[in-house]
Amino acid sequence: MAGRGPAPGMNPNSKPDHERARRNKPSAPNLRIVDAVPAEQPPLPDGNWHPQTLVWWSMWGESPLAPEFTANDWSELLDTAVIHSGFWGGDMKLAAELRQRVAKFGATPEDRARLRIQFAQADEADSKRPEKRAGGSRREGLRLAE
Repeated sequence: MAGRGPAPGMNPNSKPDHERARRNKPSAPNLRIVDAVPAEQPPLPDGNWHPQTLVWWSMWGESPLAPEFTANDWSELLDTAVIHSGFWGGDMKLAAELRQRVAKFGATPEDRARLRIQFAQADEADSKRPEKRAGGSRREGLRLAE
């Protein structure tokens, strides 16, 4: 099935470069950095939207990722809203396309991990949690490398 497994070059089980037996130069992606112009979320056009799609559209507008979305991103999400509404209207054939499209925007924790997106407030939220139970926690002392 398409979309499974780590993204190319992101395998967590691969050795770090300095531990590899063969030290071929890793291929660096051609990266072009451009200035992005964030855009406000447009309203859904008038139409017969499924109520769940109205909630979904609102959720995207409140996402921590939304302030970075450009007009092109919102346009793609608008196309995805049409698919979302059809899916919630009962057209199950749209499920795979919907899943692939929202994954590109980091809809789930797995999607964000593959895109290498981490919400900054995660550490802050951990510090606001109530005191841990007696016996500690399995996560105690664990921290992601930065």
